[in-house]
Amino acid sequence: MIERLLIHFGFAFVATICFAILLNVPRHAFLAGGLIGGTTWDLYVVIYYHLHVGLALSNLVAAILIGILSMVAAKLQRQPMILYNVPALVPFVPGGQAYKVVRYFVLGNYGVSLGYLYQVIVIAGAITLGFGLGDLINTAIYGRHHWHAAPFSQLKGWKKRD
Repeated sequence: MIERLLIHFGFAFVATICFAILLNVPRHAFLAGGLIGGTTWDLYVVIYYHLHVGLALSNLVAAILIGILSMVAAKLQRQPMILYNVPALVPFVPGGQAYKVVRYFVLGNYGVSLGYLYQVIVIAGAITLGFGLGDLINTAIYGRHHWHAAPFSQLKGWKKRD
């Protein structure tokens, strides 16, 4: 089992870094993003395939962990959080199921197509909810920085024109 998890980790690590390259993420963020992607994918594999927890809950837990680890990496490297969570999300995108939805719909197997459509909706919803809950947990841990808008007249260096 350990060997399989290491293989899963390696492929998720590489996939995350390759997608980060496509997104022009700075090089110094590759390692942290790859570690986040590989770790969360391994957690997903353990929860879904070994503990036999449902598809939605396993994606939800992985997305929450992506949100939390991305914030930690962003704080440590003083970079935007999006540099880490978007590439780490790539292994979880239900592209295969979306392809099967279209394929079986075109072939006329509407029941099978709807089954895969249900999976796509559940996975996308779990990822969205997981990112929201991860942000909520990060807010509870680190707090929220408030940037208040100020009128131009109060900004430094602003000259009032008559």
